[in-house]
Amino acid sequence: MQDVLSVISLGSIYLLFALGMSLTWGTIDILNFAHGSIFMFSTFTAYLVLGSTTLPLVAVVAIAIVVGAAMSVAIQVLAFEQIIKRARTKKNAEMQILIGGIGIAIIPLAIAQHHTKSNPFGLRESSFTVDTWMVGDLRITNIALMTIVVAVALWAALSVWLRRSRHGLALRAIGVDAEVAALMGVDRRRLALATMAVAGGLAGLAGVLFTFSLGAITPESGDTLLVKAFAIIILGGVGSMAGVAFGAYFLAACEVWVLTQTSGSWVEAVSFGLIFLVLLVRPAGVFGRKEVRRT
Repeated sequence: MQDVLSVISLGSIYLLFALGMSLTWGTIDILNFAHGSIFMFSTFTAYLVLGSTTLPLVAVVAIAIVVGAAMSVAIQVLAFEQIIKRARTKKNAEMQILIGGIGIAIIPLAIAQHHTKSNPFGLRESSFTVDTWMVGDLRITNIALMTIVVAVALWAALSVWLRRSRHGLALRAIGVDAEVAALMGVDRRRLALATMAVAGGLAGLAGVLFTFSLGAITPESGDTLLVKAFAIIILGGVGSMAGVAFGAYFLAACEVWVLTQTSGSWVEAVSFGLIFLVLLVRPAGVFGRKEVRRT
């Protein structure tokens, strides 16, 4: 049962991180490889602020969410929109966005590495303290319980919003056919900016909760989670909200099993192994739908 609890806690962190990345990829066709740097730099900004003052958890989370959303929107406006305008075809734009995201990610990474000398940094100056509770024989921390509740609640809210709300339907329409959606009056740019802001805010939130859970992260932590998020989305299926939840908890279960049954040296290989396996067996993902092209 302790291992099951570890799977749920770890999977919730993965879900929060991958949710924003899946949202942008599945709707506005932007695979943002700077998502990991946004995750890290949002927490790094909160760390810098805590160097001069003591703040509660709510304030730290607010700082990270705002910084993450602002970074994501700035990347969309200054880089991705310019690439889309100048690209000859949609396929070329997707490839250039992918490469551009990797290049952009290096900038906040270099800033954090220079300031911290590549050493771990945390949020210990916050007034929030991580407490461990015992429920029978189970051991759980307050931050783990908070992460589980927040991740599941946000995933459920986004799922309902995408399926039931007018803006959610418009966003899904963009993911199916952006040109037809534009002809029907859908403002793609406004929805794209809002989607990027939500994705960046989710990355910042995940960064704070992950840092409190581990005690500290390194400037490179975002890159490690980026690979895991990519595996999660491929496993579940691009654009599927059920798929990203399945992929997050399934990957966490695989990693916890490998960690408890072996020396733990194979944990990082699980993500890559799942990507290769899914691409060979079911390229569309477990919950993915086959693409239909009409002429």
